[in-house]
Amino acid sequence: MVHIVGAGCGAADLITLRGKRLLEEADVIVYAGSLINTELLSYAKPGCELRDSAKMTLEEVIAVYTQAESEHKMTVRLHSGDPSLYGAIGEQMRELDRLGIEYDITPGVSSFAGAAAALKTEYTLPGVSQSVVITRAAGRTPVPEGEELRSFAAHRTTMVLFLSTGLLGTVTKELTAGGYPADTPAAIVYKASWPDEKIFRCTLASLEETARENGITKTALIVIGGVLGEPFERSKLYDPSFATEFREARS
Repeated sequence: MVHIVGAGCGAADLITLRGKRLLEEADVIVYAGSLINTELLSYAKPGCELRDSAKMTLEEVIAVYTQAESEHKMTVRLHSGDPSLYGAIGEQMRELDRLGIEYDITPGVSSFAGAAAALKTEYTLPGVSQSVVITRAAGRTPVPEGEELRSFAAHRTTMVLFLSTGLLGTVTKELTAGGYPADTPAAIVYKASWPDEKIFRCTLASLEETARENGITKTALIVIGGVLGEPFERSKLYDPSFATEFREARS
């Protein structure tokens, strides 16, 4: 059995209870060494085989799974954040299906949730934004046609960018051309929830300069949108004049 487990966004105690239990039970752990907090590996039992996938190819990872299965061992594939976002698990599951190896997925706390917690912000504020675009800038790896930053910018909703810290000049150019005002509030969140977490608040226009001045080149999320500074309306959910299934409206 292969268990694909989300490690959470950084802090070792932000893994789920299920994820921690699976790490404690695993015979083999294949972990994303360049991305996860290796403190999580302290949950592994004595004798557990630890394999860092940072320098491995997909074929080499699958070979570890196959070997473990042949030896009737339980494997945990430990991914950063939540595996469903930029986790490259689709290709692994396709191979596991082809090989007839059983697997399951344990979700994790994504870094976009960790960034919101660090910023003490809500991505969906009444009257400001009720949607969140999670995407990345096109770099060495392109994005599908129709998913360019410029096209998403027309909505001017909350945007969270993964894997884009080294492309902030392009990000600013594309988002401004697409519809975001240059003075839209923005933030760079470096290593959300890690001990060395850093937050830099700025505007869309000053993103690249802010990153450069603070030496931020990777391992950071970019958040853009009015939720970082614009006034917002009170939620109807707890408004006394608003009736719900559980509460009558009050004058």
